[in-house]
Amino acid sequence: MSDHLTIVATADGSKTIYNAEVGENYHSRHGALQESQHVFLNSGLRYFLDNSGKNVASVLEVGFGTGLNFLLSADFCIAEQIPLKYTGIEAYPLSTTMIADTGYDAYISPALWESFKTHYAKALKEAVPINNSTVLEIAHSQLLTFSTTQLFDVIYFDAFAAIHQPEMWDEAAIDHTIKFLKPGGVFVTYAITGNLKRQFKALGFKVEKAPGAPGKREMLRAVSPK
Repeated sequence: MSDHLTIVATADGSKTIYNAEVGENYHSRHGALQESQHVFLNSGLRYFLDNSGKNVASVLEVGFGTGLNFLLSADFCIAEQIPLKYTGIEAYPLSTTMIADTGYDAYISPALWESFKTHYAKALKEAVPINNSTVLEIAHSQLLTFSTTQLFDVIYFDAFAAIHQPEMWDEAAIDHTIKFLKPGGVFVTYAITGNLKRQFKALGFKVEKAPGAPGKREMLRAVSPK
């Protein structure tokens, strides 16, 4: 275990990781599970599927971290028989051992958990099938050096807060990220600021102030122009 990383409990009983170098948890202290379900799965992926009429999805996550957003998204898609292509961007990947210690097996199917642990290290190098309908790839990269020819239906923007990593939230970082979003695609993040809203509106996005997860009044969802 890295000296600056500590597994800690959040208010809903689920665990997250505290990064002492950054000075922040990987998830909300009000509830890692609740935040991931509300902000990313429900307000992001499920919102896209419900409003697009599609039965297949691709997700790009900025800040893969512990993999909780992926696990909940994949578990939902497997249950609903929805093919999922999931790409995460993570500059500082966690060890397989630390991920295994999060206890996220309590929230997903045993088969998905075992496959994720087995294939996690390989996914950091190339796209790997987690099962017959789910493919995972984790780009070991900084955000601004990440590149792909693929476009995505949904972007989960789950970087550390701007107070700790302002460079992840500036105009250049957001512009680079949304280059990978399909027309009609959905961008979601747990935070909302005036600068973010103005930037998305200037690009023609439909911007929504959606209800936030526990501990936050609002979050941002932006839908790209078709």
